[in-house]
Amino acid sequence: MRQYSADLTPPWKKPKPAPEVAAEPGLVVEEPGTGFCGAVIRCEAGTVTLEDRFGKHRVFPLEPRGFLLEGRVVTLVRPTSAAPVRPTRTASGSVAVPHARARVARAGRIYVEGRHDAELVEKVWGDDLRIEGVVVEYLGGVDDLPSIVAEFAPGPDARLGVLVDHLLPGTKEWRIAQSVTSEHALVVGHPYIDIWEAVKPAAVGIEAWPRVPHGQDWKTGVCRALGWPSDNTGAVWQAILARVGSYRDLEPELLGRVEELIDFVTAP
Repeated sequence: MRQYSADLTPPWKKPKPAPEVAAEPGLVVEEPGTGFCGAVIRCEAGTVTLEDRFGKHRVFPLEPRGFLLEGRVVTLVRPTSAAPVRPTRTASGSVAVPHARARVARAGRIYVEGRHDAELVEKVWGDDLRIEGVVVEYLGGVDDLPSIVAEFAPGPDARLGVLVDHLLPGTKEWRIAQSVTSEHALVVGHPYIDIWEAVKPAAVGIEAWPRVPHGQDWKTGVCRALGWPSDNTGAVWQAILARVGSYRDLEPELLGRVEELIDFVTAP
């Protein structure tokens, strides 16, 4: 008597087997059922623990075709290597993802006022932004915001975040920011006159940032007060930037605003 398989699904309708990938520490995957994306920190018999960029942990079963890796369906398997090692951190404090490819850029963007500001954001949050697929654009000044927002046309799938200097209630800059803020466009500001002040004084070997008289160029006044060369503030900034190793060298007021923008732009 001929033997028949209990599975009567036509071959062309059967799902193709997904490639098996070892759940090594630091591997970033997404669980499609929940949308949770994180790095592997532990893999035990039948389960894998993921940690997202905010330090939140979730445990998932090791099921066939249970995860997405760079957009492809994969089956995670327990690695044959020794005990897992907790992944290191990026400069922003997020879980580091060794050899991770940058995600395809989102439609959403973050604009940062000032070249020095943009360079600092890139140094501390660059790894996170590439993994999240967020592009940072340079904003020359707050006066340009209305035209930029109008051309960008923020929407549910293309959110716009903007970081500006010294944003104080009642000022012209504040009124401009308020006029373009919407459900899909967020403008936030740090309290510092210049982004230099967002670097902790101890990181650059000074006791405090000096006070500069009103009406005087702030960078020039700081350089003169500290005995730094005032005729090349660009070079001085590069020396300051070189002393920034991680988020620990920055003031909390700046950290909070940048994280707020990243959360806003990447929100589902």
